[in-house]
Amino acid sequence: MANDAKAQANLQRRARAVGWHLAPWLLPAALFALWSIGCERGWIAPQILPPPQIVFDTLSDLARSGDLAHHTLVSLQRVLLGFGAGTLAGFLIGAALGLSRTVESYVLPGFNALVQIPVLGWLPFLLLLVGVAEPLKYILIAHAALVPVTLSTMQGFRQTPAALDEVARGFGYGRWQRIAYVVLPAAVPTLATGVRLAFTKAWLALVVVELVASSEGLGYLIVSGRQLFQLDLVMASVVIVGAIGFAINRLLDALEARLRRGQPSAFRE
Repeated sequence: MANDAKAQANLQRRARAVGWHLAPWLLPAALFALWSIGCERGWIAPQILPPPQIVFDTLSDLARSGDLAHHTLVSLQRVLLGFGAGTLAGFLIGAALGLSRTVESYVLPGFNALVQIPVLGWLPFLLLLVGVAEPLKYILIAHAALVPVTLSTMQGFRQTPAALDEVARGFGYGRWQRIAYVVLPAAVPTLATGVRLAFTKAWLALVVVELVASSEGLGYLIVSGRQLFQLDLVMASVVIVGAIGFAINRLLDALEARLRRGQPSAFRE
């Protein structure tokens, strides 16, 4: 009897785990089913929303021709360089704000005012300053990543447990030792969340800037398909953009979970 109850409890736990993993896919599956049924029954004209099979055929053609790999690599290069630059700058600014009340009093008000301007709001000024070349893309992507990293770094550096800081002082740790061994480990969860949000912002900024000013990249494929009224190309490009963004986000999820597991227990919530 006890064994049967234990086996049933294990089965229920496995069922809940499977349900937990499948739940995020319910909405995409429902939308795909609605798309397929709508196209099959003629609810929407194929000139407006191509059937899934045509979109998949277009994806296959792009892959065979090498265009998909070329435009994907161009977009990934842009987002990684811009995201890396924005993350580094955001970490340095956020660390300065989090460690110094003086820096905060002078810099934070102006920073908060500037970040209220959306990414596209800087586009006309940057077009005059740097033109439509690659620096324009890198600057806008870096700006999108900089803001969440700066704010999360500042918050993370401010949430160091006072008791741990007192212990470090008691052991004679200097300022930089406390930053390295107490402040940074305590800030890891907040920093990881900020980096994830920063990549999401950077990826969205990449697509937007490629839609506006680019002759290569996944955003350019979307614009090209719209201009030529090849909506299968538009949909195929959107699928690739979503799939890459989802894959990198899951990778960052796994990295964040690993960092949290490796964090000393004294710093965990």
